[in-house]
Order: sequence, then C-alpha cells, then structure tokens
Amino acid sequence: MKKFASFLVLLITVSSYSQITTVNFEKYPVFKECATISIDSLENCFNYTLKQFIFKNFKTPKIVSEENYKGKTAVFFEIDKTGNFKVLYIDAVYNEIKDEVKNVFNQLPKITPATYNGEPTYMQFTMPFKIPLEEPQEDVIHDEPENLNSLSNEYDDIEKYPYTDEEYRSNLNIPLSTQYYSRFDAELNKVGTNTHTTQKPFIYSEVNKYYNFEEKNKAILKPKNSWLGRKWWNEHMFTYKGDDFWFTLDPGVDLQIGKDIDADIDTYNNTRLLYVQGGIGKKLNFFTVFYESQGRFADYYNRYAESIKPSGGNPAIIPGRGIAKEFKTDAYDYPVATGYVSYSPSKYFNFQLGQGKNFIGEGHRSLFLSDNASPYPYFKINTTIWKLKYTLLYMSLKDVRSEVLNDNNSYRNKYIASHYLSWNITKRLNIGFFESVIWENSNDGSNLAYYNPIIFYQAIQFSTGSRSGNALIGLSAKYKITDRINAYGQFIIDEFSSSDVFGGEGSWKNKTGYQIGLKYYDAFGLKNLYLQTEYNRVRPYTYSHNTIVLNYGHNNQSIAHPYGASFSEFLLIGHYHIGRIFGDAKFIVAKRGFDFNTEEDQAFYGEDIYREEGDRAFENGNEVAQGNTTDFFFAEFQGGYLLNPSTNFKVYGSIIFRSFTPLVDTEDIFDNQTTWFNLGIRTDLFNWHNDF
Repeated sequence: MKKFASFLVLLITVSSYSQITTVNFEKYPVFKECATISIDSLENCFNYTLKQFIFKNFKTPKIVSEENYKGKTAVFFEIDKTGNFKVLYIDAVYNEIKDEVKNVFNQLPKITPATYNGEPTYMQFTMPFKIPLEEPQEDVIHDEPENLNSLSNEYDDIEKYPYTDEEYRSNLNIPLSTQYYSRFDAELNKVGTNTHTTQKPFIYSEVNKYYNFEEKNKAILKPKNSWLGRKWWNEHMFTYKGDDFWFTLDPGVDLQIGKDIDADIDTYNNTRLLYVQGGIGKKLNFFTVFYESQGRFADYYNRYAESIKPSGGNPAIIPGRGIAKEFKTDAYDYPVATGYVSYSPSKYFNFQLGQGKNFIGEGHRSLFLSDNASPYPYFKINTTIWKLKYTLLYMSLKDVRSEVLNDNNSYRNKYIASHYLSWNITKRLNIGFFESVIWENSNDGSNLAYYNPIIFYQAIQFSTGSRSGNALIGLSAKYKITDRINAYGQFIIDEFSSSDVFGGEGSWKNKTGYQIGLKYYDAFGLKNLYLQTEYNRVRPYTYSHNTIVLNYGHNNQSIAHPYGASFSEFLLIGHYHIGRIFGDAKFIVAKRGFDFNTEEDQAFYGEDIYREEGDRAFENGNEVAQGNTTDFFFAEFQGGYLLNPSTNFKVYGSIIFRSFTPLVDTEDIFDNQTTWFNLGIRTDLFNWHNDF
C-alpha cells in the first residue's frame, strides 16, 4: 500500500501540490489572509497560505536528523462544508512524520469552504512536500502564450487524479433496484422536503443532497489494503479521472442456481455483464451495460415466457429482459444491452436519450408506467422549478405478434408520448397529473400534435378520431402523514366517457383502475425497517384498444401492471438492512380474471390487453376478475450480504411460494403450485419481477 501511494503521488506531482475535487466548484476555500483577493487568484493564495502555515508549525522529528533522511511525504486531506480540515491519508517513511503532519493539520484554523451553486461544498487535496521542509515561494501566474516546445509535451502533461466517487454527485441514474431504493426512500420523503419521488429512476445528484452515498459507504467499508481486497469489497474495478472527465469500468455477474421442487426443475441463470459510466465536464454523463445471459427458470416462469414468444421462431421472451433464443434443449439465451446519455445544461433541466426503462409511481406497482417490460428506446426531459417537476417522455415500442407484422415481416413499431406533472402543494401534500398517448405511423404519417411537449392528449384524440391513438389520463397523490408514514395513490382512466365511468352499469367502457398504499419507515421503532402495503384494482379491458396495436404494451408485456387488467391485488412488503446485511419479504394475494379459450367459450373477458376488443363477453355488467376467476398467492423471502457497495454487488438466497387456483382448468390456465429455492451472486442493476 505504501508503494502504491508513493507511486500515486509521483503521478500527480513532485514539486507542488494539486487539488483533487470531489465536486465541481465555483469558488476556492478562503483563508482570512485571502479574503480580499480576487476569485481568479484565490487558488494561488490558498496554496501559499497553507504551505506557509505548515512550514512555520511543522517540527521536524529527531529521527529525520539522526538518520540523515531526505525524501518526500504526501498528505491526502479534505476541507468539509463547514471549513474544517480533515486528514484522510498520509504517506511517509516514519510514523513520527505522520504524527507531526496530523498535529499541524489539527492546528489549522476553520476557513470559508468552497462553494458550488452558491452553497458550501467540500474539496479534497493531495499535497506532497520535501523533508526537511523548504520555505515556500509565493506562486505567480504568467500569462504567456504557449510555444511549440510546451505543446510538444502536452501528452506527458496530462494528469491522472484519484477517483473520489464522482458518480454520487453526477447526473447518472440510480439503477432501478427496489432493494437499493428502499435504503434512501425515507430521507426523500420527510415532511418539508421539496422532493419529487414519483418519476424514476432518480438521479444521483438529486438524491445525494438528502442521502450522502459516500458517507453511507464509508461507514461500511472493509479495512483492505491490497488492490484485490479493495476492488472486491469497496471499489469499482477500474477508475480513471482526468482534469475534466472521469469514468469507471466494471465486470459483473448475475449467477443463480436453484430448484423448482414441485415441477422437479433445476433452475439457473448465467449472466456476465460489463458496464461503463462516466462524465465529461460538469454537465454530461453516460452509462452503458451489456448482458450475455443463459437461463432456465421455475415452471410457471418458463411457461409465461413461452406464452409471450415473438413471431419468427424464437421460443420465448424473458419477462423484463427481451427476446430469447433456444439454448441447449430446455433453456434460453437472451442478450440485452442498455445505456443512455444524460445532459443537464442547468439545475432546471435534465435531458436523457437512451435504451432502458422508466417508472412513474410511488408504489411497488404502477398503473401509469412500470419497469416490468423489456427495455426500449426513449427520450426524456425532466424540468424542475419552484415546487414543480415536469417529465416529458417519448418511447418507441414494438408489437412482435405474427398477426400484426409489417408487410416485410418486420415487427410493428408504435410510439408513446407521456406527460407527468408533479406539484408539491404543501410540505406534506403532493399531487400529480399524468397523460399518455399511443400511436403508430400509418401511411399518412403520425400526428405531429403528439410531439407537443405541453398539450392535452385527450382533446387531440377527440379531434382526430379514436383510431388515431389511444390516450390515457391519470391522477396521483401522496400525503406525508409524518416523517415515518406516507400515504399514496393513483387513479387511471383509459376510456374517457363520463357516462360509462360513473354510470354504475358496469360498461366495458368503464376502463379505470386505482391504487392506494402506505409506507412506514423505521417501522415500530426499528431503524432501517421499511414496510409497505398496497392495494391495486383495475377493471376489465383497461389498457386494451379497438385497434389492438395501440394497446398499452411492449414485446407482449404490459408496460403498466404486469397482470394486464381485470384484477384486484393486495401486497405487503418489507425491507430491512443493517450494515451490509439485508433482508426482504413480499406477500401478494390477488384475484385475476382470465379468458377460458375453450371450444365452448372463446369470449374476451378483459384481462389480456393484446386481444381484439370486438370479442367482448359483455357490453355491460362487467366485473373485476370475471371469466375464469383465479385465486393467486405469492410469497417471497430473500436475505443476503452486500459484498461491494460501489457496484451493488451482493450474494443472496431466496425462496418463493406461489399458488395459482383458477375456477376451471384449461390448457393454458390450470391449478399449479410452486416452491422455488434460489442462491445467487449478482451485480444488482435492475429488478427481477417474478411475482406474476
């Protein structure tokens, strides 16, 4: 470790000292001696004042003269948001020198901290100096033009700095992992915070103001000195930071081995992944990940994956991942790639262009937009100002069924534009307004009005005809009862016909759904115990459309609730962590209504959003879970250990109990039970949705 630190110091400099900023800053820290200096000269004044203080107060240990030592020492230190100095690491030959350096830094006065966006922030520095000390000379700035000789050395002048967790202050998305999000959800939802927690994934820089990722990770760091020890337990595998850019590169895995006891199936998943993230300048960030995967799952999971298989001969679509080809005789091969570019020109705007997933909601489920379907191309604009946050989201989706293929047998494209406005009305109450429209490019082109960032889509659909697009509207709300208890809900309307929605006759046009839920942080006084209960109810035929391409789905999966429509569901979820240990539990009780699909009964009862609405079983008198009513129970328990907090790399074990009991057994819908054990080690960058 000592040799590594010395090498790092030499890479930085040997004759002066460099600041290593952990955030972009606007103004350098200020000693009182520099209070009247211009901003452009603050860095030089800071450097000189600090060197002078050390020179005057450093008492050279006797061992230096006794052994006639001459060499270099380096100190890595921080100035926090309050202006206090803190020594982080010292590289020196003698412990006596280290002790004296600490003594000198303890004598330093409190100064004015650096600022960013007008707010105090912290900075970190590396300073090498010679032993015995030499009196410092005041720095002078020379504004001289570069000559050819200096340009010829510009490659050698490129400096590398230590990586200091830049991602936590960046505009990168926090990966959509329910277990990970549960760690900081309470901090975002305290009474009085002006946060907007419905639009996900969150951005690190937004959350880091309330939940300091770096401090939380430092609290659970392993004291490892070897390179391999640090990389396995604490750090990214490869990092690089230059003057105005940084990036990290990590390999990863999602390895699972298990058993479906009831179906006597040995299950596994073998995912290898590589992801890169970084930043260029203050405003631009990027992320990309590639997964190469093979797997075989529990019987119910395999049957569902094959039931939504695409046209063209591939055997399945892995839920939430994508199209799979056959692997060996009884498994699937499913590569996936996602990534995005994130740009924030100011504190008010964030633009993203990428391939991935989004989520709109406070609950475990969302009736607006969920992450249970495959990744898709998207363009997103988030605008945050005052007490408002406005999200504009364009998505390109696919219908992969054989009956809707294009003339050249390619998959059918459709497009979605969504608006979501979040408004913190009071320090406790938030409401949200949602609208979304689905359309496809026909021979006469698409309606340009759908690209309008501020418009009411229902009015556009009314003026152009119902077959030009499928518009949905919704309302959400959250109320912070206390810092520890939040209530939330959603209401969705798919067919805006007030007489049918409120008529009470059970019309098929009453295509509505609602959600109510409650979150309880530090439940029963136990720190880090997070409980959540939720009820979801969606009427038949919701999310479907008379032009079946315009349903609310992608790759044969719903992009709202994974059950599609015609269901009622109650969930109870718990998350707990202490240090690196975590545990999760989930219970679901539901009633779901399926079609019979028998020779005697081919009617459409409203669950399958990919069916033609003309086959409806009833015009009126429709009820939730009608048709082949099925009782559904699901329980999952998971426990594990976080191996590396920087990469969210964890080892875990889980068990799933599932019961599926329909009114009538048919070829596709039949009574079955599952007990599925699993052990795994994974880089947790996305949610696995097994609860269907």
